[in-house]
Amino acid sequence: MEYVSPKHVVAVGALVQNESGEVLLVRTHWRSDTWEMPGGCVEAGEPLDAAVTREVWEETGIVIRPLGVTGVYYNATKQVLVVVFQAEYVSGDIRIQPEEIAEAGYIGLNESNIGDYITRPQQRSRTLDAMKAKVLVPYETWEVNPAYSLLSRLQNGGG
Repeated sequence: MEYVSPKHVVAVGALVQNESGEVLLVRTHWRSDTWEMPGGCVEAGEPLDAAVTREVWEETGIVIRPLGVTGVYYNATKQVLVVVFQAEYVSGDIRIQPEEIAEAGYIGLNESNIGDYITRPQQRSRTLDAMKAKVLVPYETWEVNPAYSLLSRLQNGGG
């Protein structure tokens, strides 16, 4: 049997909260039945922290600073690996990308009302995990050719 290299999609999402503790959520046209954290697919060669920053900005107009990873999730049906970051607001006002995003806003979420907004169970668990995260998993980007060079490191809220 010939070895076939696996093909997986890598995606990112971000938990961003405002000063009132409300969570930045989006509703897309193709998943209009649910709200979810902003995010999307990582482009070839793109560091994950750069991808989540880009995706949040493209979808919402909000500039963020990723702080660390809150969880890693895998959709076995579609072979999508999702890495969720906790991030802090840096600047910007909500401005949606109308071709992709139907609506965006800050929503006061908690365990008792999350099902009113986030209807898909895998999205709910990701969001709750991110909201509850006390310790963030470190994330690093390395360049290894010709020499090892650390490009970025996120660890418990610090760069």
